[in-house]
Amino acid sequence: MAEFSAKEVMALRNRTGLPMMDCKAALAEADGDVDAAEDLLRKKLKGKMEKRSDRAAGEGCIAIAIEGGKAAIVELRAETDFTAKNDKFQAGAQKIADLALACPAGGVTPTAEMTAIIDDIRITTGENCSIARIHRMDAGDGQRFGRYVHHDGKTGVLVHAEGDASDDLLKEVSMHITAAFPVPKGVTSADIPAEVVEKERKFRVEQAMESGKPREIAEKMVEGGMKKFFAEIALIEQPFIKDPAKTVKDVIGPGVKIVAFARWAVGESV
Repeated sequence: MAEFSAKEVMALRNRTGLPMMDCKAALAEADGDVDAAEDLLRKKLKGKMEKRSDRAAGEGCIAIAIEGGKAAIVELRAETDFTAKNDKFQAGAQKIADLALACPAGGVTPTAEMTAIIDDIRITTGENCSIARIHRMDAGDGQRFGRYVHHDGKTGVLVHAEGDASDDLLKEVSMHITAAFPVPKGVTSADIPAEVVEKERKFRVEQAMESGKPREIAEKMVEGGMKKFFAEIALIEQPFIKDPAKTVKDVIGPGVKIVAFARWAVGESV
């Protein structure tokens, strides 16, 4: 049996974050070679974690990166809140967001470097951690980004704006989007997804018909209700959460236009 010191066991533990006994056994199997022992642990534990990949990963965090006219938003998943709040997990999420800035705009497929980061986290924590989704956005001339990630890390908002918008203003709008209920579904009523509009209209028509109204009458009746519905879920029409006497449109003023926004919450994506 190869000889190795407690210092080497501790060095391996510091590299991997794994229990001392696991590190000691790996060093024994690797004849005292720390690098070989680390590789051995990675292979063994990654294999085990692959077999456990059906376990629910209901915790995690959102990370956002902005650099000039580029922005990226990332969702990482973990099994426990303890891991999701771990410094290494959160730093990994931010690093992946930073790396995503170099990718084309749109949905991003994790690169080998991103995958290596999440694999390292999985091995260290022993949990089924994963990259749930990544999206990259571009801003044109006269446009910029703002962001806000809630203190628990589980909800993040990336706002794309045009005009004379300060960082503080975009943060305020991002915080509103994070906290608003109902959750805004589009910047204006025209941006609300057609399937959301159709579902709400159908529901309201059916309600009116159940009260005895003919379909033609019911369809006319719901239009007034639909205007209220649009005002509730279109961002710029919503009462501003810090001052409900004003709408978000009032707060941003005439010199600023919200082009788009992404509001991500951990666990909401399939």
